[in-house]
Amino acid sequence: MSHPFRNITFRVGEYMKAKNKNSAKINTTIDGVESTSDVLTGRGGLILFVRYLTAIGILGRLQDWFACIRKSGKGQPVAEIFKQLFCFFVDGTSRHLVYFDTLAKDEGYARGIETNPSDMLSSHSVKRFFRALLLPMGWVFRRVLLELFVWRLKIEKPNMIMLGIDSVVMDNDEAQKRHGIAPTYKKVKGFHPLQMTWGRYVIDAIFRSGDRHCNYGNDTVRMIERVVEKIRKSYRADVPIVVRMDSGFFDQKVFDYCEKQHIGYICGGKIYADIKQFIQNWDQSFWLLLNQPDQVWEIVEFGDRRNSWSRFRRAFYCRPMYQGRQMVFDFARPDTVIYTNIGTDAVLDTRLIQSGCNDLMTAKGIIQAYHYRGADELVHRAFKDFGFEALPFLRFHQNAAFFYTMLIGFVLFESFKTDVCAPVIAVSTYATTLRRKLIDIAAKIVRHAGKTILKICRATFEELQFDFLWQRSASPPAVL
Repeated sequence: MSHPFRNITFRVGEYMKAKNKNSAKINTTIDGVESTSDVLTGRGGLILFVRYLTAIGILGRLQDWFACIRKSGKGQPVAEIFKQLFCFFVDGTSRHLVYFDTLAKDEGYARGIETNPSDMLSSHSVKRFFRALLLPMGWVFRRVLLELFVWRLKIEKPNMIMLGIDSVVMDNDEAQKRHGIAPTYKKVKGFHPLQMTWGRYVIDAIFRSGDRHCNYGNDTVRMIERVVEKIRKSYRADVPIVVRMDSGFFDQKVFDYCEKQHIGYICGGKIYADIKQFIQNWDQSFWLLLNQPDQVWEIVEFGDRRNSWSRFRRAFYCRPMYQGRQMVFDFARPDTVIYTNIGTDAVLDTRLIQSGCNDLMTAKGIIQAYHYRGADELVHRAFKDFGFEALPFLRFHQNAAFFYTMLIGFVLFESFKTDVCAPVIAVSTYATTLRRKLIDIAAKIVRHAGKTILKICRATFEELQFDFLWQRSASPPAVL
């Protein structure tokens, strides 16, 4: 009688012999290195972004807007310079301009962004370009940002526009000499631009030195004025507009302008001694509870008029009761005061009701909108992740031009994620993650049958649905 496991043992033994035999045929040891004349690139995904820039027509518009800086026919066209600059930011490998000298020697990178290797920029040509962009050119950059904003509005067609205003510290503490660098409120030396956001986009900015505080001069009022005028002229005259700000913009000038133009505002206030005394004497039965997913707030609504104000304004005093399941002690409560004209402006309220935003007129809606300012701050974080805070030049106007170029590249990058990458990669993905997933992929560029073909590893091609992204990158909505 045969052993019951004899056949199984025999088969396992034969399998191991066959496996060892096959393994012996494949030598996995690398014995040396050699160069190759094949055109290879480690940034195979950049071609999608370049195709997107060409398809939306932004490069031609930039060529028209900045045509005045080109003094002769020598050098590269303005559109080509901007294309390589945007690719430099999206690539994100280095923040130093000398990296352009490395890219100029990389034929695979040049072919991967559809540029002749002889037309690649050097670090010196980039410096000459930004030297030609004088300080008044900042208005041209801001015009480009507004045009891109209107472009996105016409694509997404919002019924109500919620804008955010905040200042951003650009940390340049490591720089020994930079014009305009000064100590900021974050205890680092740098620049302190004022930025306005809508959703994931930065739609306007004023580049400023570090000693300019949040609400310096008339910057805030003028920014709101030009953006609102553009919205009502180029998008819809009757669309409700609401601006949310923190207590750094607590200013009667801002409130007066918004009320005059029927613009909603939700702004943090300052807790003065008389307000504290008033709240302490308030009957507890008038306090309302606002339940958030991980937080419980006590709120009370009242009318407030500061000494220099000509009218009372709607205000809410908020104090957190619970953080998660933990009750917050009185001395540890970060109390806030919120001011708004929503619910007191008949024209604005009518527009909000017609747009279906009735919830925003309630106390809960107003306070939630103010607390969602954190989403606006995430835009600034995403911008710094896309670019970098340390700016490369000595002169203020050159750093301003570099900052605005980086800002335009960021808006185009966010639009690229929405219009091209969204079905495959989440729109909320930060630039660093998208670079690792989509941009930094190996590719080989070959000529075959009179065509130039980009070849990608099959596993990467299928995982990213690269053929689908290729089609989407060529058919986005064009910039008007």
